[in-house]
Amino acid sequence: MACIKTSTAFSPEWDRDAPAASYKLHNFNLQLFSGEKTEDATPKRKEEARKKGQVARSVELNSAFVILAAFFTLKVVGSYIYNELGDYMKLVFTHFSTTDFTAEFIQILFIDFAIVFFKVTLPVMLVIAVIAILSNLVQVGFAFSFEPIMPQMSRMNPISGLQRVFSKRSLVELAKSIVKISIIGYFVYRFIMKTTGEVPQLIASELADSLNIAVAMALDLVFQISAVMIALAAVDYAYQLWEHNESIKMSKQEVKEEYKQMEGNPQLKSKIKERQRAFAMQRMMQEVPKADVVITNPTHYAIALKYDQSMAAPIVVAKGQDFLAQRIKETAKENKVTIVENKPLARALYRAVDVGSSVPAELYQAVAEVLAYVYRLKKRLS
Repeated sequence: MACIKTSTAFSPEWDRDAPAASYKLHNFNLQLFSGEKTEDATPKRKEEARKKGQVARSVELNSAFVILAAFFTLKVVGSYIYNELGDYMKLVFTHFSTTDFTAEFIQILFIDFAIVFFKVTLPVMLVIAVIAILSNLVQVGFAFSFEPIMPQMSRMNPISGLQRVFSKRSLVELAKSIVKISIIGYFVYRFIMKTTGEVPQLIASELADSLNIAVAMALDLVFQISAVMIALAAVDYAYQLWEHNESIKMSKQEVKEEYKQMEGNPQLKSKIKERQRAFAMQRMMQEVPKADVVITNPTHYAIALKYDQSMAAPIVVAKGQDFLAQRIKETAKENKVTIVENKPLARALYRAVDVGSSVPAELYQAVAEVLAYVYRLKKRLS
């Protein structure tokens, strides 16, 4: 097993006569048994988690930017909204005194109201939608998954529900909520204390002036709170990223199994390579009887060459070292292939040429001399 390593230990002092091989020390890699998740997630695990909708994302960051963008838009288009609503109210109250309440009048009134409503809300809603989308894209990129909203029976388990309620994540969310409420409460309290003396003065002012001052004070408060919320959200995003990386960590055994799935079982790959080598050797040995000559070292190397007039240069059809060299020579003898001993040429061909490749130009002359000798020998014997 991969989890156990066996090593030989020396016999204890009280039993020196016992053979050393009879004592074994077993080194256990306990982490492989415990499944402790200590390894960073592999790219494959990260991609799987992303497909399931498990990404590092801070809702606080989205909320902070959306609130800031919404109130900033209100500040920019506030006068436009005020004028549109004012014109509509003037129109309504003017017609109230001069027009009878008929079904047609009520229908026109509601149509005008819908038009004004969309005119004053559409800019704000568009900005909120764009900022919400951009905020998500910046955090997690484009990730679309239905899995987080799919019904799961485990969520209906009351014990699991209690575990989620009292989990570390819930405690962190509680702490975040307390911090946010405390900060917002502090700014609201400071705002109330600051504006307590100014509010009575607004009663004597014109309505437009009072609204402008009240809106300016409210926007100032919102921008202060938003700035603090963005800072808190940045910290929350860093925490969410750390928690996400911790949640998808893997054990050593999981990494090992994933590697097997991606690369294939090492034992199976070894068997396949061994089978491929056997087939390659078998094919190579089948080419030896077709060779013109076998050049030997004479004991360490054997290279079988073949040449005919259709070839640009002689080709190495088989080569081997030691045991394989002996097999090549035996096959050559059985099939009456000429064997020539040439130590320098045998070593050079073995190192420079692969099976199925042509002899390099620098060895042409040496190989040509051997082939000429073989052809003369064959002619003399015939």
